[in-house]
Amino acid sequence: MKGYFAIGIERASKPMNTGNLMRSAHAFGAAFIFTVEAHYRVREARSDTSKTPHSVPWYDWSDIDAMELPKQCSLVGVELTDEAVDLPSFTHPRCAAYVMGPERGDLSAAMRAKCDHLIRIPTRFCVNVQIAGAIVMYDRLQSLGQFSARPIMPGGEKGVQFTP
Repeated sequence: MKGYFAIGIERASKPMNTGNLMRSAHAFGAAFIFTVEAHYRVREARSDTSKTPHSVPWYDWSDIDAMELPKQCSLVGVELTDEAVDLPSFTHPRCAAYVMGPERGDLSAAMRAKCDHLIRIPTRFCVNVQIAGAIVMYDRLQSLGQFSARPIMPGGEKGVQFTP
């Protein structure tokens, strides 16, 4: 698959959630991870048992103005809001950095304004930031990945059905 992705969180305050998000990003193959205006405690991130910062660059930007994404990298905000595009209807950019809002909060107005795209996971209410990140990364992998088409009927690989 051509391109890359990164994932991060704005104004993170909980080390456990941040660590879990970073661990998931590492597992899904993120090119880099980032935080913006994170509480100093999130750097502890003990829940990241894969020790992501040893393998994947982690940018810890003090504020939105300090963010420096690579050229041609689209910033995609993940926010449960009416103006966002539902994730199943979204075509992921080839090179993207996904930014999640903080626990118990939304992306700031300044961050939403900086985003090239806003997407939403079509749920009835917000899910945990790590779960939301994993859903977005899985959707990216599934929609841009080079996988065989799903079979029409349940079961089987590449459309082949098995009988008991």
